[in-house]
Amino acid sequence: MALPPLVGLSDPLSTEEVARYARHALIPEVGLEGQRRLKGARVLVVGAGGLGSPVLMYLAAAGVGTIGIVDDDVVETSNLQRQVVHGVSDVGRPKSLSAQETLAEVNPLVTVERHELRLDSSNALEVIDGYDLVVDGTDNFPTRYLVNDACVLLGKPHVWGSIYRFDGQVSVWWAEHGPCYRCVFPEPPPPGLVPSCAEGGVLGVLCAAIGSVQATEAIKLLTGIGEPLVGRVLVHDALRQSWDALQVRKDPGCAVCGPSPTVTELVDYEWFCGIASGPLAGEDIAADSLPGISARDLAAMLDKRAGGEEFVLVDVRGPEERAIASIPGAEAIHLDEFRSGAAVSRLPFDRTVVIHCKSGVRSAEAARILREAGHGDVRNLEGGVLAWVRDVDPTQPEY
Repeated sequence: MALPPLVGLSDPLSTEEVARYARHALIPEVGLEGQRRLKGARVLVVGAGGLGSPVLMYLAAAGVGTIGIVDDDVVETSNLQRQVVHGVSDVGRPKSLSAQETLAEVNPLVTVERHELRLDSSNALEVIDGYDLVVDGTDNFPTRYLVNDACVLLGKPHVWGSIYRFDGQVSVWWAEHGPCYRCVFPEPPPPGLVPSCAEGGVLGVLCAAIGSVQATEAIKLLTGIGEPLVGRVLVHDALRQSWDALQVRKDPGCAVCGPSPTVTELVDYEWFCGIASGPLAGEDIAADSLPGISARDLAAMLDKRAGGEEFVLVDVRGPEERAIASIPGAEAIHLDEFRSGAAVSRLPFDRTVVIHCKSGVRSAEAARILREAGHGDVRNLEGGVLAWVRDVDPTQPEY
């Protein structure tokens, strides 16, 4: 389905711009008119990570006049395997600043606006309202639903991408012309069920494949060329090197873009996705509280265990993660065994059990399962292995 250009014509191109974008000008579907639309466009990229890197670089190279970057994170060494907008010298620096400086080298004729903040319900509408189009390069469900709902409420399209290990997905959500993200994914998966890239890994070059498609879709929407991925989800399997297009339809009962929406303003998306820090409405606070333990306190417990004090330390991660960094003396019991119930019979109920993962999210789920099975002394390692490496054993890598 062809759509009209998203933006109007900018001022005529300068001689320098005509020379820079000559290869675009030679394409009849783009030409100088399309390039003027790109020059006048304002695109917001949410996330300057794996997907955001190729999106930002190619939108800048293409001549998109104003590019906004939303990211409150800093560059880490583990990012460099896939986040090509950053380099070794950027480690420890804000991602938005690192990306801004890289884009200035790619194309000094474009304007880059930094939003060094975490997009949430209090600021999303204000930030997104200043742009024509949003490209979602995030890796968490609360932000995906937030971006979708904000774009629906503001009447703006957004280009979505998702990656995990060898698989990727891309689509264009635009309620005015087709389904929104909630039409296809009305409810988020249970917390911990779908691992993030930080937990399950991702092939670095997959980011380039999916991110370049996102950038292509953005350019098509801005210039009004081709058939954008509205009503279609493009699915990529890098191992099979296959691309499949799935048809998706608007949900007449959609909570945000349907004729009788129940979501008419932005909500608490951490709560909506079930990962809020506090108890859900109607739950007993005392019953929901989960005892935690710090990395330093765990280290002290391990010292006492060497002296005879008994407790069980459980690692719910997979073997690949344990090979990168681990806590000595931990018993490997995967989270899936807690979900199936098999782990319950393996653990003693007359001793303290301390459970950990990488950051504390998966281990919290396992701890709750064990506690619901009747165990009276279960503790979750706050911050997981990351906290252990930071506070106790810095010789191991933070992955």
